[in-house]
Parts: sequence; C-alpha cells; structure tokens
Amino acid sequence: MVKSFAHPILIDMNNPTSAHTSLSLLVVDDDYLMQRVAITMLNALGYSGVVVEDGSKALACMAQRSFDVVLMDVMMPVMDGLQALALIRAQEKSSARHQPIIMLTGHAEPNDVSRLKQAGADGYVQKPINLAALDAEIKRVLYQVKRS
Repeated sequence: MVKSFAHPILIDMNNPTSAHTSLSLLVVDDDYLMQRVAITMLNALGYSGVVVEDGSKALACMAQRSFDVVLMDVMMPVMDGLQALALIRAQEKSSARHQPIIMLTGHAEPNDVSRLKQAGADGYVQKPINLAALDAEIKRVLYQVKRS
C-alpha cells in the first residue's frame, strides 16, 4: 500500500560510526517503499534529510530550507521530477546558488540519461537503487559542483 504524507518526514539519522560528513538531503519520491529504501540507505551512509512525495512539495520544502543534494524521482503525480527540475533551474537563474539534483529513474537507457542531463540534472541513479552506486553518485555530483 502506498502511503502519502501530508508533510515532510524527518529522517532519523543517528549513525555515529559513519565516516561521512553529515549531509542534508531531500528525497522526492511518491512510492512509499522507495522512500523507505532511500531512507535506509541514507541512514547507512550517515546522511540526514527530509522526504516528500511530489515535486510541488519538494519546491515548498526547498523554499523553507536548503539541502546539500536533492534525490528526485522522475515519474510522480501532481508534479513530476522533470517539471520540478525545470522550475528549480529557472529559479536559479536569479540566484548564485546551484542545487545539486540527482534523478532517480527506472529508465536509464542512453536516450533517457541524455534527456535528464539536458533538463539540468547533475546526475542520476537507476532504480532499484544500489547503495554503492547511490553513495558514488552523491560524491561525484558534490565534487563536480564544488569544482564549477
């Protein structure tokens, strides 16, 4: 059963054995199971964050606080990931800040990946999510953003 959340849910991220610097991530996915998988993986990596279930809630959440990285599903109701990405990139034109955004997708064919990059995504992770791939992509995107 898919459960929708009316408000962002704080992720319990108490992981004192983590060697990573604590990062704050926004997870945007309408699928309850994928939310739980992402939270579990981020918890294992020592990261903190918030979960929302669609692009419009992501925009509202981002207006209230900043995140080091956004993990956003491509296909969602209300406002999908590509629509939210386009609005975020449009808003950035009037600010000096670039929000690192990693798209979560079940479709990672070359044309799909090219479409995500053209839309302004900094990276992508294919579903089902693999912990090592997620960690590597977060690090790669943050390194890339710091260099630019």
